Order: sequence, then C-alpha cells, then structure tokens
Amino acid sequence: MLIIPAIDLKDGRCVRLKQGEMDDATVFAEDPAAMATHWKAQGAKRLHVVDLNGAFAGKPKNEAAIRRIVAAAGDDLPVQLGGGIRDLDTVERCLDDGLTWVIIGTAAVKNPGFLHDACGAFPGHIIVGLDARDGKVATDGWSKLTGHDVIDLAKKFQDYGAEAIIYTDIGRDGMLSGINIEATQRLAQAVTIPVIASGGFSSLKDIKSLKGLEGDGVTGVIAGRAIYDGTLDFKKALAEAAK
Repeated sequence: MLIIPAIDLKDGRCVRLKQGEMDDATVFAEDPAAMATHWKAQGAKRLHVVDLNGAFAGKPKNEAAIRRIVAAAGDDLPVQLGGGIRDLDTVERCLDDGLTWVIIGTAAVKNPGFLHDACGAFPGHIIVGLDARDGKVATDGWSKLTGHDVIDLAKKFQDYGAEAIIYTDIGRDGMLSGINIEATQRLAQAVTIPVIASGGFSSLKDIKSLKGLEGDGVTGVIAGRAIYDGTLDFKKALAEAAK
C-alpha cells in the first residue's frame, strides 16, 4: 500500500485547501522543492502534485515549481501531476519535464476523446482523476456536479487504456474525516486497473481499512492535510502500510 504525499501548488507555494475552495488555503511551505526533498527523506515512494491554479485556469500555471519538484525528487522518486492538463501538447511537455504520470480529470469527463487519444499516445503514463460526491462525478475544481456515475465512467476510461484511477470523495477532502472506504471498495471491485484512494485520509485506522481492500485493487492512498498538520505521522503510516 503506497502512502503518497500530496504537494498542492498555489501561486508557487505548497498549500492545502478545504473542500477544494481556493479562498480557504493554508500555506504549509514556501518552497515546494524542499517539501519534495523532505518527503523523499521520510521514505516516500511516489509524489502527488496538483497545480491548483492550473486546475481552475485550464492550463498549467506552476510549471517552474513543478520542474523544481521533479529535480528534487530525482530518478528514484516518481512524480504524478494533475491540474489543467487539457491537451496532448501539455501531456507531452509534462512527460518531457520528467513527470512519470499525468492525471487527467475534468478533461476526461468533458472531452473523453482527448483522454482516449492521450492513453493511445502515451501508454502507461495516463492516470484518470475521478472526483465524486454521492457517486456522481464533479468537474472544474469540484465546482460543477455532473450527472455521470463514477463507476460507469471508470469502466469506460479503463477500456481507453488508463493506467490507474485516483478516486477522491470531495465531501471529505481536507476535512480529516476518514476515507470513504465503502465507495472506494465499490469502485475498485468494478474495475481491474489500480485504484488510488484520496480525500479525508487521516489515521492509521484508514491504512488498516485500505489494506483490507488491496485484494480489490486499491494500491495506494494520497496523504494531504493530515501529514502536514501532524495529525498523522508519515513514518508511522509507512510502517503500518508495510505490515
């Protein structure tokens, strides 16, 4: 079970949001590259980076900070990036900059043809981010709730060739209220590609619950606010995941 630290970028700084609200951001570090170095030293095996400005603008906005993160991570710490990836040129530029995976979220829902093309052009490097509330997918930085069922879309995108799915329960993200285990399990059982859980991760209990879903295909969880504000000790989380 991978415990994947999140580095959320806003205006070049490392922040955390509550419920995806850009006006409710807590700055945790001025230097995101130093944060990448920190999590690497702590034993992280993968980093999750989100360009928050990019997610709202529809195109990357923190590219200089992202390149510094990739450089700090080095060859042995792969980095995945989401936020504002809407076209094949952007995907190619991200991969050329050293990112291992790009995460396509809103564009996958609004323009599935683009996702299909991206999976074909860059096999093994495309992760789909599905953000949902009560089983329905949200887009545009969570500001718009669609009528799409999350499991239906996940199956469709699996067929396109997506490498994995990051599933976020947006009702829980940044709230430290615990992972939505039931919804994550339902999704993982419905597809054969790996599922990475996100949203509300806050305790060793969450890790124990998620480890029970490894047989269903849940391979990791994204850790955000809890490891930044000290609610959860990252090294203890890694130790629990390794049991």
